[in-house]
Amino acid sequence: VSMAKSMSLLWGAGSPPCWRVMITLEEKKLQGYKHKLLSFEKGEHKSQEVLEINPRGQLPAFKHGDYILNESTGACLYLENQFKSQGNKLIPDSPAEQALMYQRMMEGLTLTDKLNSVIYYEWFVPEDERHDSAVKRNREALAAELKLWEGYLQTVAAGSYLAGAFSLADAIVFPNIAYAFRFGLSVGHYPKLAKYYSLLRNRPSIKATWPPHWLASPQGFDILKDL
Repeated sequence: VSMAKSMSLLWGAGSPPCWRVMITLEEKKLQGYKHKLLSFEKGEHKSQEVLEINPRGQLPAFKHGDYILNESTGACLYLENQFKSQGNKLIPDSPAEQALMYQRMMEGLTLTDKLNSVIYYEWFVPEDERHDSAVKRNREALAAELKLWEGYLQTVAAGSYLAGAFSLADAIVFPNIAYAFRFGLSVGHYPKLAKYYSLLRNRPSIKATWPPHWLASPQGFDILKDL
């Protein structure tokens, strides 16, 4: 815990990049870090407090002592490498599992982008300003991406993780999958993703960091229901 005291996190609820850092902190037994929940709706991610740490005006804004890591994947890799012997090991030893883990982890960032291009566009751009061609293109790209992940999970043993044991790949990817289901992704269309989601949602690190407003209003949205 003494280590965690020198860490601080500015975060936004339900944001996959914030959530992956929080899952990793839990997995590495780094509870007790300072944290502050900011509101995207109120534009608090563009506040001076955030800009001083992250000039991009994005969350997470994470510090460990004097070190700043605002890129969530970088923060997760840093935490695993600095605290290797503490908590759960998140990078496997075997080269085959390591290769798969890094591959899925980086692909998880593509999934984030494709989800955002649909959800943000249809959430924030007023309907009369949206371009049908953009909506269609974004949706097709996301559907193709989700089919890839559905395929990846075909080859993973039932009740298993993306690359052997629970790893950074899961910490990076799971928040995207939870986010997709929160926004109405159909369990019937993506049964393997649904199984993976239900396998991981009760993992202690994930339960402990579940977005508070999702708990308060379990009813999600239906933006992705037809995907």
